[in-house]
Amino acid sequence: MSWAAERTRLDAVVREAVAGARDHAPVVLIDGPSGAGKSSLADDLLREWPAAGSPRLVRMDDLYPGWDGLDDGSAALGRDLLEPLRNAGAGRWRRWDWAGERPADWVEVRGSDPVIVEGCGTLARGNVAAADLALWLDADDTLRKRRALDRDGETFAQHWDRWQAEFESYLARERPRESASLVLDVTDWPLGAARVPGAED
Repeated sequence: MSWAAERTRLDAVVREAVAGARDHAPVVLIDGPSGAGKSSLADDLLREWPAAGSPRLVRMDDLYPGWDGLDDGSAALGRDLLEPLRNAGAGRWRRWDWAGERPADWVEVRGSDPVIVEGCGTLARGNVAAADLALWLDADDTLRKRRALDRDGETFAQHWDRWQAEFESYLARERPRESASLVLDVTDWPLGAARVPGAED
């Protein structure tokens, strides 16, 4: 199936999920391994949102408390943002100061507009239970590593193995791919580029 057809299918699933969230802010989670294209897909959805409302974007990179923080960031996402947002209409998340290596300011999220959360660890089982759409992205392993290192450079290269080990532990424990509403192989998607209607890749 072409990327254009897959994107059309994704847009339809997003519209269905948003329409079904009648009494709370719709939440779309995007997970997958490093370099799979989570940030780029989130940016694309934000730019060309196919459903009602004006989506807000939360990046897990802003929540992780350091390079060993995947599990803590994932837990904080559910505890501080997703569950309160679903149950009370308002939640929050705490920004991590990477330069200072310490917690920073809290960001409040309230109201009924959709929320997109992208990053490793979003599809922990507890988080999926408080979301309306759970997306898992697959991509070629060589491409993923090149994307990740091109994006984050030497900083990520120094921590790649350490991060990957934590991610594999998360995979074994949470089995996030199995919790996804939709699995997309985005290896051949032109992520990060504006779409041309009717274009094929």
